[in-house]
Amino acid sequence: MTKRGVLAIISGFSGAGKGTIVGELVRKYDYAISISATTRNPREGEEEGVNYFFKSREAFEKMIDEDALIEYAQYLGNYYGTPKEYVMRQLDAGRDVLLEIEMQGALKVKERFPETTLIFITPPDVSELRRRLEGRGTETPEVIGRRIARAKEECAYMQKYDYIVVNDQLEDCVEQMHALLQSLHYAGYNQLDLIHEITAGFQDI
Repeated sequence: MTKRGVLAIISGFSGAGKGTIVGELVRKYDYAISISATTRNPREGEEEGVNYFFKSREAFEKMIDEDALIEYAQYLGNYYGTPKEYVMRQLDAGRDVLLEIEMQGALKVKERFPETTLIFITPPDVSELRRRLEGRGTETPEVIGRRIARAKEECAYMQKYDYIVVNDQLEDCVEQMHALLQSLHYAGYNQLDLIHEITAGFQDI
């Protein structure tokens, strides 16, 4: 019987590098990643069906009505959500699935699927976070200020996460994340079939 994959949510402050980390995990270790739907406009270089499914507000709200999303939330005036069908299919096939979503959505998924693991990515300090946001060169000082203010508020979510991982050196962080994700297969809640099998083996003794 194929072992079910594990579901892990990767969140963090805007500018923490979570997208880069997830991309490296997928490239090096073939994790499955769910492509989120959003109503925000594409950034330069982003592609439909690769980075996001870009939806109109009306189309997104139809997905909500049809219960076609595992979770959804609004962030800075736009909807973000996780399409359900792809995630369930990958887990059933035994693949580990990573969801890169924000904190509100992460907690909603954890509520619906308690076996989900929540991992929070953070830079080593606030000054490094600001440096990375400014280094993008794609946003105005006003938007960067809003992201910093939002990150300050998001600190309240950190204690709700199962693991906190510091992204200081990218390669080290990717390897730490891979080791952590693989260890989840041995958690008791992911070994229920084995527990039942061992327990049943004692019935005739």
